[in-house]
Amino acid sequence: MKKKYTYFIIIFLIVTSFAAFGRIAGNDFINLDDNEYITENSHIQSGINPESIKWAFTAVVLANWHPITWLSHILDWSLFGANASGHHLVSLLLHIGAVIFLFLFLNKTTNNIWPSAFAAALFALHPLRMESVAWAAERKDVLSMFFGMACLYAYAFYAENSKLSRYILSLILFALALMSKPMMVTLPFVLMLLDYWPLGRWQKEISAPVKSRSHLTGRLLWGKAPFIFLTIGSSIVTLWAQNKGGAVVSMERIPLLKRVTNAIISYIAYLEKTFCPVNLAVVYPYELSLPLWKVIISVLILMLITVIVIYYIKKLPFLFVGWFWYLGTLIPVIGLVQVGSQAMADRYTYLPSIGIAIMLAWGIPLLFSRADIRKKILFPAGIAVLAVLAVVTWKQSGYWENSIELFSHTLRVTKNNYLVHNNRGFTYDNLGQYQLAISDFNKAISLKEDYADAYYNRGRSYYKMGHYQHATEDYNKVIRLKPGYAYAYNNRGIIYGGLGQYQLAVEDFNKAIILKRDYTDAYNNRGVTYTNMGQYQRAIDDYNEVIRRQSNNANAYNNRGLVYFMQGNGNLGCSDAQKACALGNCNLFEMAKRKGNCR
Repeated sequence: MKKKYTYFIIIFLIVTSFAAFGRIAGNDFINLDDNEYITENSHIQSGINPESIKWAFTAVVLANWHPITWLSHILDWSLFGANASGHHLVSLLLHIGAVIFLFLFLNKTTNNIWPSAFAAALFALHPLRMESVAWAAERKDVLSMFFGMACLYAYAFYAENSKLSRYILSLILFALALMSKPMMVTLPFVLMLLDYWPLGRWQKEISAPVKSRSHLTGRLLWGKAPFIFLTIGSSIVTLWAQNKGGAVVSMERIPLLKRVTNAIISYIAYLEKTFCPVNLAVVYPYELSLPLWKVIISVLILMLITVIVIYYIKKLPFLFVGWFWYLGTLIPVIGLVQVGSQAMADRYTYLPSIGIAIMLAWGIPLLFSRADIRKKILFPAGIAVLAVLAVVTWKQSGYWENSIELFSHTLRVTKNNYLVHNNRGFTYDNLGQYQLAISDFNKAISLKEDYADAYYNRGRSYYKMGHYQHATEDYNKVIRLKPGYAYAYNNRGIIYGGLGQYQLAVEDFNKAIILKRDYTDAYNNRGVTYTNMGQYQRAIDDYNEVIRRQSNNANAYNNRGLVYFMQGNGNLGCSDAQKACALGNCNLFEMAKRKGNCR
C-alpha cells in the first residue's frame, strides 16, 4: 500500500510541477547572462568535441567555473539549437528530478510519507523557484540541485548499510553537484545535520557503550572528511574564478558592517518571501543605507527562532535541523563575500528553502493533537496551499516570457533599480529601439553616476544611430571609470577606424587584446584596419588568429579571402570565400562569382 502511495505522490509532483512551470516552454532567452552563456557563446554552439570539452573544464566565464553546467549547455545546443523551449524544458526536468530525489530521501529516512510529500511539493511549486527554473543561464542551479539531492538519497542508503560503493557514489554525486554550481559547498554541513535527524546516527553514538563511542564518533566525523576536502577545493577555485572575473566587490565599495546588516535583513526578507511570495524580481538593488530599527527587529527574530529550536532540539529535532539547514546553506550567498551588485536573489533560496519546508511539514501537524482532526484539516489545507502556490508560480512564469516583460515587471516592483534599467535598455538596443534604450541608460546613469556598463551600452546605441561623437564620449567615460574595460577600447577603435583614424584604431584594438587575449572581435577589427592601411600580412595574421580560435567564424574567412584577392591570390581567395559562404557569409563569394574569379 505504501509503495502505491509513493508512486502516486511521484506522479503528483511531476504533473503539478509541469502545470505550474509549463509556460516557460514558450518563453524566450533573456538579455541577462543568457547571451554569454548560450546564444552568443561559440564554444557552446560548436557541439560536443574534444576542444569544447577541454574548454568546459578550463573556462572561466562571468566569474564562474562549472564544467558540468557547460557540458549540459553544449548538449542542449546540439539538440535544440537556438530554440529556447528545449533549454527551458530540460531545466524543468532537472528541477523535477531534484524534487523526486528529495521526496524519496525524506520518505526513506523518516518513514513518514505525507510530511515528506508536502515538504517536496512545497519546495517544488513555490514561486521562489521560478528564477532557478525559468532562467536558462541558471541551469547551474537546477543541475547542482539534481546531483545534490541524488547525493542525499545515496547517503541515506550508505547510512543504512555502510558499504563503500554507496559512500563512493554519494561522493561522486557531490563532486558533480560542485562542478555544476559551488552553492553546494555547504552539503557536508547538511549531512552532519541529517546524521542527527532523521538518520539518528549521533544519538546511536551517544547511547553506545563508552568503549565503542569514540570509534563511532570518529567514523561520523572522518566520514565527512572527503566531502569537506571537496568543499575546500571548490571554494578555492570559486574564489579564484570570481576574483579573476572581477565579480568580488571590494571592502572599500561595500564595508563589512554594511554587508553584515544586509545579510541579517536578507535572512528575514527570504523568510518573508517564503510565506508571502509577492513582488518577486530578477534583481534586487543593494541599499547601502538600511534603517536601524529594521536591523534590530531582524536580529531579534533570528535570535528568538534560534533559541526556540535549540531548546526543543531533543523533543522536536526537525525544527533544529530545518532551521540550521536554512541558516547554514545561505552563508555562501548571504553577501559577506559580496559577488555582483544584487542585495539578494530568489535563486539563492533554492537549497536553503528545503530547511523551512521540513520545519513546516513536520511542525504544523503538531499543532493538532487529535489524528482525526489532522486528517480532516491538514490534507485539504495542504492541497489548498499548494494550489495557491502553483497558481502564483504559473503567473510568475509569464513575467519571464521575454526580456522586456521581465525587466518591466522588475521595475514595477522595485525602486531605483539602475541594473534593470540598464538591462532593459540593452534589450531595446538589440530590438533597434534606440531612443527607448538611451532613455533607460540615462535613467540608470542618473541613479548611479559611475555605472560604466550603462555608459558603454549608451555608447553602442549612439554609434548605431550614427552619433559618433556622443558614442566616443561615452567610451571615453567608460575607460576613465574602468580602465580594464576591453570592449570599450574595441568599440572606440571601430569608430576611429570608420573615421579613417587608423593608427588610433590600431592602438585601441591592441589595448583590447592585451586586456582580453581571446577577444576575437578585436583581432578581426584590427585585421580590417590593417587591410585599410594596406598592411596585408598583418591583416592576414589577425584573421589567422581569429580562425585558430574560432574555426567557424565566417567573417574572418570572408575578410581573409578579400585580402588574398587584393594580393592577387585568387586560389586562396576563392577557398576562403567558399568557406565563409558555407558558414553563412556569402558576400565575397557572390561578388567573386560575378567577376568570374570563382566558380
